[in-house]
Amino acid sequence: MRIRGIAAALCAVLLLGGVCAGAAEAEDGAVPALGPENQAVSAVLVDADSGRVLYEKNAHERRLIASITKLMTALVAVESSPDLSVTVKVKGEWLSGAEGSSIYLEAEEELTLETLLYGMLLESGNDAAQAVAGFCAGDVETFVEWMNLRAEDLGMADSHFANPSGLNAEEHYSSAYDMALCAMACMDNAVIARIVGTKSVTVGTRTFVNHNKLLNMYDGCIGLKTGYTELAGRTLVSCAERDGERLIAVTLTDPDDWDDHMALYDYGFAAYDRRELCVKGQTVRTLPVSGSLVRFVGVAPIAGMTYPLKEDEEVTVVLDLPVRVDAPVQEGGIAGKMEFYLGRTRLGSTYLVYTRPVYSDLFSRYTLLDRILELVRGKEQAAMGVLLRKH
Repeated sequence: MRIRGIAAALCAVLLLGGVCAGAAEAEDGAVPALGPENQAVSAVLVDADSGRVLYEKNAHERRLIASITKLMTALVAVESSPDLSVTVKVKGEWLSGAEGSSIYLEAEEELTLETLLYGMLLESGNDAAQAVAGFCAGDVETFVEWMNLRAEDLGMADSHFANPSGLNAEEHYSSAYDMALCAMACMDNAVIARIVGTKSVTVGTRTFVNHNKLLNMYDGCIGLKTGYTELAGRTLVSCAERDGERLIAVTLTDPDDWDDHMALYDYGFAAYDRRELCVKGQTVRTLPVSGSLVRFVGVAPIAGMTYPLKEDEEVTVVLDLPVRVDAPVQEGGIAGKMEFYLGRTRLGSTYLVYTRPVYSDLFSRYTLLDRILELVRGKEQAAMGVLLRKH
């Protein structure tokens, strides 16, 4: 038999123990229309680790995105060709149509994939994006197909890519929310996170300077990418970190994107505090045990969980556990599950495991004593046998 219920009392106990935090959200899970005013047509602020949307404005509206496209290009490139030291020989066909911003590649030029990625992400070279795509997939068209498949994997429902650089095209669009999903994946990739956080670098004979001024303007900014075309306007995806909390901001068609991103970060870091919902290995409940001299066994989360919360929000903890367990019990064995809800929104869950082994006692204490005595007698008889054989 198992029990499953909303553990209000448990939550209070956990709160005292430092492993349960509060939260409250509209019951339909909608994000409150709060946050700083900004000039963006579309904007979103997301907690990078949990994915919680902290602020949004037309976040799912499909729009031209310009060169922030190159974040998806980088993600697909690094995942498909992880050896950045490989030498790329630029083909003239890859450079066809590579208008706009450039690092001035020439056909038959040889340079490393890493150099191309720096040129693409820091200097926003459209020719570098074309070369990266052509090298990784064999041709640019196949690479663009890979970009759309990866977008689908990430849940980017309002996105479609037609090229690797971000040049305007009817079938090339995304949304602020989708680009936040892409940015989360990029920041989880150590190689891309390193490159987009680089202010300037010299590779071979080329020096690249990052166009993302927020790296110098905002304390804690660690990436990502700028974009601009006349039709798309200014687009910007950035990430900032403070006290272990990473936030991602995206603005589309925003003439004042630097100030708007800084205001979004100030709001997010001030309004939300990352708190522990549970601590790995910390006992949250004890269960009665049958068939053992040990009467109770503790259960604890197999993993910790944190979540960004406002001061007045309250999280509900739901436990799915048996009423009692039968010995034997294996330490680390799954006992049940711990789930967390913010209003009606499920935040996540973790397995609960037994904190110690419990052995089955199928005999009484007297029988146990008898077995100990038998063991001692057995050793005595064995020693006596050795003595008799010697004589």
